[in-house]
Amino acid sequence: MNFPAFLKPGDTVAVTAPASRVSLEDVRLDILRSWGFHVKVGATVGSHYHNFSAPRSVRREELQSFLDDPEVKCIFAARGGYGISDLLDQLDWSSFLKKPKWVVGFSDVTALLCHIQGLDVACIHGPMAKTLSFDSSSNENLLRTLSGEYPTYEWKVSAPPRPGISQGMAVGGNLVLLSHILGSSSEVDFQGKILFIEEVGEQLYNIDRMMVQLKRSGKLKGLAGIVLGSFTEMGDLPFGKTVEEIVLDHTQQENYPVVSGFPFGHDDVNLPIVMGLTYKLEVTSSHGYLIPIQNEYL
Repeated sequence: MNFPAFLKPGDTVAVTAPASRVSLEDVRLDILRSWGFHVKVGATVGSHYHNFSAPRSVRREELQSFLDDPEVKCIFAARGGYGISDLLDQLDWSSFLKKPKWVVGFSDVTALLCHIQGLDVACIHGPMAKTLSFDSSSNENLLRTLSGEYPTYEWKVSAPPRPGISQGMAVGGNLVLLSHILGSSSEVDFQGKILFIEEVGEQLYNIDRMMVQLKRSGKLKGLAGIVLGSFTEMGDLPFGKTVEEIVLDHTQQENYPVVSGFPFGHDDVNLPIVMGLTYKLEVTSSHGYLIPIQNEYL
Protein backbone atom coordinates (compact mmCIF):
# COMPACT_ATOMS: atom_id res chain seq x y z
CA MET A 1 0.00 0.00 0.00
CA ASN A 2 1.31 3.43 -0.99
CA PHE A 3 0.78 6.30 1.43
CA PRO A 4 0.70 9.92 0.22
CA ALA A 5 2.98 12.47 1.84
CA PHE A 6 1.68 13.97 5.06
CA LEU A 7 0.54 17.59 5.00
CA LYS A 8 2.19 20.60 6.60
CA PRO A 9 1.20 24.26 6.91
CA GLY A 10 1.64 26.06 3.60
CA ASP A 11 0.59 23.06 1.51
CA THR A 12 -2.13 23.44 -1.10
CA VAL A 13 -5.37 21.47 -0.90
CA ALA A 14 -8.29 21.42 -3.30
CA VAL A 15 -12.05 21.30 -2.74
CA THR A 16 -14.34 19.88 -5.43
CA ALA A 17 -17.98 18.78 -5.61
CA PRO A 18 -17.86 15.65 -7.79
CA ALA A 19 -21.44 14.59 -7.03
CA SER A 20 -24.42 16.55 -5.69
CA ARG A 21 -24.61 20.32 -5.54
CA VAL A 22 -23.57 22.32 -2.49
CA SER A 23 -23.72 26.04 -1.74
CA LEU A 24 -20.45 27.89 -1.30
CA GLU A 25 -21.71 29.25 2.03
CA ASP A 26 -21.98 25.69 3.42
CA VAL A 27 -18.39 24.76 2.61
CA ARG A 28 -16.01 25.48 5.49
CA LEU A 29 -13.02 26.82 3.59
CA ASP A 30 -12.24 28.93 6.67
CA ILE A 31 -11.44 25.82 8.71
CA LEU A 32 -9.08 24.47 6.05
CA ARG A 33 -7.35 27.85 5.89
CA SER A 34 -7.11 28.00 9.69
CA TRP A 35 -5.07 24.79 9.48
CA GLY A 36 -2.51 26.70 7.43
CA PHE A 37 -3.44 25.32 4.01
CA HIS A 38 -3.77 27.21 0.76
CA VAL A 39 -7.14 26.22 -0.74
CA LYS A 40 -8.01 25.85 -4.40
CA VAL A 41 -11.79 25.87 -4.85
CA GLY A 42 -13.24 24.17 -7.89
CA ALA A 43 -15.93 25.77 -10.03
CA THR A 44 -18.26 22.90 -9.12
CA VAL A 45 -18.46 24.26 -5.54
CA GLY A 46 -21.46 26.58 -5.45
CA SER A 47 -22.74 25.70 -8.93
CA HIS A 48 -25.65 23.43 -9.78
CA TYR A 49 -27.02 21.36 -12.64
CA HIS A 50 -30.31 19.76 -11.62
CA ASN A 51 -29.36 17.97 -8.37
CA PHE A 52 -25.72 17.65 -9.43
CA SER A 53 -23.06 20.28 -8.91
CA ALA A 54 -22.37 20.38 -12.66
CA PRO A 55 -22.74 18.21 -15.78
CA ARG A 56 -20.85 14.90 -15.66
CA SER A 57 -18.09 16.08 -18.01
CA VAL A 58 -17.42 19.21 -15.93
CA ARG A 59 -17.27 17.26 -12.67
CA ARG A 60 -14.96 14.69 -14.23
CA GLU A 61 -12.63 17.28 -15.76
CA GLU A 62 -12.34 19.20 -12.50
CA LEU A 63 -11.55 16.09 -10.48
CA GLN A 64 -9.02 15.08 -13.12
CA SER A 65 -7.35 18.48 -12.98
CA PHE A 66 -6.89 18.22 -9.21
CA LEU A 67 -5.60 14.65 -9.49
CA ASP A 68 -3.00 15.88 -11.99
CA ASP A 69 -2.11 19.20 -10.32
CA PRO A 70 1.36 18.82 -8.74
CA GLU A 71 0.68 21.69 -6.31
CA VAL A 72 -2.34 19.97 -4.76
CA LYS A 73 -1.37 17.65 -1.88
CA CYS A 74 -4.91 16.67 -0.81
CA ILE A 75 -8.37 16.66 -2.40
CA PHE A 76 -11.40 17.24 -0.17
CA ALA A 77 -14.85 16.37 -1.46
CA ALA A 78 -17.18 19.28 -0.71
CA ARG A 79 -20.05 16.83 -0.11
CA GLY A 80 -21.35 13.45 -1.25
CA GLY A 81 -24.88 12.83 -2.46
CA TYR A 82 -24.94 11.03 -5.80
CA GLY A 83 -22.87 10.99 -8.98
CA ILE A 84 -19.25 9.93 -8.39
CA SER A 85 -19.45 6.34 -9.62
CA ASP A 86 -20.13 7.38 -13.20
CA LEU A 87 -16.86 9.36 -13.30
CA LEU A 88 -14.43 6.69 -12.20
CA ASP A 89 -13.84 4.72 -15.39
CA GLN A 90 -13.15 7.91 -17.39
CA LEU A 91 -10.39 9.19 -15.11
CA ASP A 92 -6.69 8.95 -15.97
CA TRP A 93 -4.81 7.83 -12.86
CA SER A 94 -1.28 7.88 -14.30
CA SER A 95 -0.14 11.19 -12.74
CA PHE A 96 -1.84 10.38 -9.45
CA LEU A 97 -0.08 7.02 -9.21
CA LYS A 98 3.32 8.59 -9.87
CA LYS A 99 2.80 10.98 -6.95
CA PRO A 100 -0.21 9.98 -4.83
CA LYS A 101 -2.10 12.56 -2.78
CA TRP A 102 -4.68 12.23 -0.04
CA VAL A 103 -8.35 12.09 -1.00
CA VAL A 104 -10.87 12.71 1.80
CA GLY A 105 -14.61 12.12 1.98
CA PHE A 106 -17.43 9.71 2.78
CA SER A 107 -20.98 8.83 1.71
CA ASP A 108 -21.08 8.73 -2.14
CA VAL A 109 -17.31 9.31 -2.04
CA THR A 110 -17.01 5.69 -0.82
CA ALA A 111 -16.91 4.61 -4.47
CA LEU A 112 -13.95 6.91 -5.14
CA LEU A 113 -12.14 5.78 -1.99
CA CYS A 114 -12.59 2.11 -2.89
CA HIS A 115 -11.34 2.75 -6.42
CA ILE A 116 -8.25 4.49 -5.06
CA GLN A 117 -7.61 1.72 -2.54
CA GLY A 118 -7.88 -0.76 -5.41
CA LEU A 119 -5.03 1.16 -7.05
CA ASP A 120 -2.95 0.38 -3.93
CA VAL A 121 -3.08 3.94 -2.56
CA ALA A 122 -4.35 4.84 0.93
CA CYS A 123 -7.13 7.41 1.37
CA ILE A 124 -9.26 8.81 4.19
CA HIS A 125 -12.88 8.14 5.07
CA GLY A 126 -13.67 11.27 7.04
CA PRO A 127 -15.31 14.71 7.17
CA MET A 128 -15.87 16.61 3.96
CA ALA A 129 -15.56 20.35 3.45
CA LYS A 130 -19.27 20.85 4.18
CA THR A 131 -19.33 18.65 7.29
CA LEU A 132 -16.27 20.24 8.90
CA SER A 133 -18.77 22.43 10.76
CA PHE A 134 -20.34 19.43 12.51
CA ASP A 135 -17.83 18.30 15.15
CA SER A 136 -14.53 19.75 16.36
CA SER A 137 -13.15 16.41 17.61
CA SER A 138 -13.62 14.84 14.19
CA ASN A 139 -11.80 17.81 12.65
CA GLU A 140 -8.94 17.57 15.14
CA ASN A 141 -8.48 13.87 14.42
CA LEU A 142 -8.61 14.52 10.68
CA LEU A 143 -5.88 17.15 10.92
CA ARG A 144 -3.79 14.81 13.09
CA THR A 145 -4.23 12.05 10.51
CA LEU A 146 -3.26 14.29 7.58
CA SER A 147 -0.22 15.44 9.58
CA GLY A 148 0.98 11.88 10.14
CA GLU A 149 -0.33 11.14 13.63
CA TYR A 150 -2.84 8.32 13.35
CA PRO A 151 -5.29 8.39 16.32
CA THR A 152 -6.16 5.42 18.52
CA TYR A 153 -9.87 5.08 19.23
CA GLU A 154 -11.88 3.67 22.14
CA TRP A 155 -15.68 3.66 22.32
CA LYS A 156 -18.62 2.02 24.10
CA VAL A 157 -20.46 -0.59 22.05
CA SER A 158 -24.11 0.20 21.26
CA ALA A 159 -25.31 -3.44 21.10
CA PRO A 160 -24.01 -6.88 22.16
CA PRO A 161 -20.90 -7.52 20.03
CA ARG A 162 -18.98 -10.58 18.95
CA PRO A 163 -15.84 -10.11 21.07
CA GLY A 164 -12.37 -10.88 19.82
CA ILE A 165 -9.00 -9.52 18.76
CA SER A 166 -7.81 -9.25 15.17
CA GLN A 167 -5.67 -7.18 12.86
CA GLY A 168 -6.22 -6.12 9.29
CA MET A 169 -6.26 -3.34 6.74
CA ALA A 170 -9.23 -0.96 6.86
CA VAL A 171 -11.73 -1.06 4.01
CA GLY A 172 -15.33 0.02 3.56
CA GLY A 173 -17.63 2.99 4.01
CA ASN A 174 -21.24 3.48 2.96
CA LEU A 175 -23.09 0.16 2.64
CA VAL A 176 -25.13 1.15 -0.44
CA LEU A 177 -21.95 2.10 -2.29
CA LEU A 178 -20.12 -1.04 -1.18
CA SER A 179 -22.95 -3.07 -2.68
CA HIS A 180 -23.17 -0.83 -5.74
CA ILE A 181 -19.52 -1.27 -6.80
CA LEU A 182 -19.57 -5.08 -6.77
CA GLY A 183 -18.60 -6.36 -10.20
CA SER A 184 -17.13 -3.01 -11.26
CA SER A 185 -13.55 -1.80 -11.62
CA SER A 186 -13.91 -0.17 -8.19
CA GLU A 187 -14.61 -3.41 -6.33
CA VAL A 188 -11.98 -3.93 -3.65
CA ASP A 189 -10.71 -7.13 -2.03
CA PHE A 190 -12.08 -7.63 1.49
CA GLN A 191 -10.06 -10.73 2.36
CA GLY A 192 -8.21 -10.39 5.68
CA LYS A 193 -9.45 -6.82 6.13
CA ILE A 194 -11.50 -4.99 8.74
CA LEU A 195 -14.75 -3.95 7.07
CA PHE A 196 -16.24 -0.60 8.17
CA ILE A 197 -19.92 -0.03 7.39
CA GLU A 198 -22.25 2.97 7.86
CA GLU A 199 -25.55 4.02 6.34
CA VAL A 200 -28.21 6.73 6.32
CA GLY A 201 -31.91 6.88 5.41
CA GLU A 202 -32.49 3.18 4.69
CA GLN A 203 -35.12 0.72 5.82
CA LEU A 204 -33.89 -2.26 7.81
CA TYR A 205 -34.97 -4.65 5.06
CA ASN A 206 -32.65 -2.77 2.70
CA ILE A 207 -29.79 -3.23 5.15
CA ASP A 208 -30.61 -6.94 5.19
CA ARG A 209 -30.79 -7.07 1.38
CA MET A 210 -27.35 -5.48 1.03
CA MET A 211 -25.83 -7.77 3.65
CA VAL A 212 -27.27 -10.75 1.74
CA GLN A 213 -25.63 -9.40 -1.41
CA LEU A 214 -22.26 -9.10 0.33
CA LYS A 215 -22.67 -12.59 1.78
CA ARG A 216 -23.65 -14.22 -1.54
CA SER A 217 -20.73 -12.53 -3.31
CA GLY A 218 -18.31 -13.96 -0.73
CA LYS A 219 -17.40 -10.60 0.74
CA LEU A 220 -18.20 -11.58 4.33
CA LYS A 221 -15.88 -14.62 4.36
CA GLY A 222 -12.32 -14.31 5.59
CA LEU A 223 -12.66 -10.84 7.07
CA ALA A 224 -10.57 -9.73 10.03
CA GLY A 225 -13.61 -8.06 11.57
CA ILE A 226 -16.59 -5.77 11.05
CA VAL A 227 -16.95 -2.31 12.60
CA LEU A 228 -20.41 -0.77 12.40
CA GLY A 229 -20.59 3.01 12.39
CA SER A 230 -23.58 5.33 12.37
CA PHE A 231 -26.91 4.13 10.99
CA THR A 232 -28.93 7.34 11.03
CA GLU A 233 -32.39 8.44 9.89
CA MET A 234 -33.38 4.80 9.45
CA GLY A 235 -36.87 3.95 8.23
CA ASP A 236 -39.47 2.72 10.69
CA LEU A 237 -40.98 -0.24 8.81
CA PRO A 238 -40.95 -3.26 11.14
CA PHE A 239 -38.40 -5.92 10.29
CA GLY A 240 -37.84 -7.87 13.49
CA LYS A 241 -34.08 -7.35 13.76
CA THR A 242 -31.78 -4.47 14.54
CA VAL A 243 -28.86 -3.54 12.29
CA GLU A 244 -26.49 -5.31 14.67
CA GLU A 245 -28.64 -8.46 14.68
CA ILE A 246 -28.79 -8.44 10.88
CA VAL A 247 -25.00 -8.31 10.60
CA LEU A 248 -24.45 -10.99 13.25
CA ASP A 249 -27.02 -13.22 11.54
CA HIS A 250 -25.33 -13.03 8.15
CA THR A 251 -21.88 -13.67 9.66
CA GLN A 252 -22.91 -16.39 12.13
CA GLN A 253 -20.63 -18.93 10.42
CA GLU A 254 -17.63 -16.64 10.96
CA ASN A 255 -15.62 -16.12 14.15
CA TYR A 256 -14.13 -12.67 13.57
CA PRO A 257 -15.07 -9.80 15.93
CA VAL A 258 -18.10 -7.65 15.14
CA VAL A 259 -18.70 -4.39 16.99
CA SER A 260 -21.14 -1.50 16.70
CA GLY A 261 -21.28 2.08 17.87
CA PHE A 262 -18.07 3.38 16.30
CA PRO A 263 -18.66 7.09 15.60
CA PHE A 264 -18.15 7.40 11.87
CA GLY A 265 -20.56 8.06 9.02
CA HIS A 266 -23.63 10.26 8.64
CA ASP A 267 -23.69 11.73 12.12
CA ASP A 268 -22.13 14.81 13.69
CA VAL A 269 -19.14 12.80 14.95
CA ASN A 270 -17.35 11.22 11.99
CA LEU A 271 -13.91 10.05 13.06
CA PRO A 272 -11.42 9.59 10.22
CA ILE A 273 -10.27 6.12 9.20
CA VAL A 274 -7.33 5.63 6.85
CA MET A 275 -8.51 3.13 4.27
CA GLY A 276 -5.45 1.03 3.52
CA LEU A 277 -3.89 1.38 6.96
CA THR A 278 -3.59 -1.71 9.17
CA TYR A 279 -5.41 -1.52 12.51
CA LYS A 280 -5.57 -3.80 15.51
CA LEU A 281 -9.21 -4.33 16.49
CA GLU A 282 -10.05 -5.33 20.06
CA VAL A 283 -13.67 -5.98 21.03
CA THR A 284 -14.83 -6.71 24.57
CA SER A 285 -18.38 -7.06 25.86
CA SER A 286 -18.53 -3.32 26.50
CA HIS A 287 -15.89 -1.53 24.42
CA GLY A 288 -14.22 -1.40 21.05
CA TYR A 289 -10.61 -0.36 20.42
CA LEU A 290 -8.85 0.53 17.15
CA ILE A 291 -5.08 0.83 17.31
CA PRO A 292 -3.21 1.87 14.14
CA ILE A 293 -0.25 -0.31 13.20
CA GLN A 294 1.83 2.44 11.67
CA ASN A 295 5.50 1.55 12.04
CA GLU A 296 5.60 -0.07 8.62
CA TYR A 297 4.42 3.16 6.98
CA LEU A 298 6.54 5.78 8.76
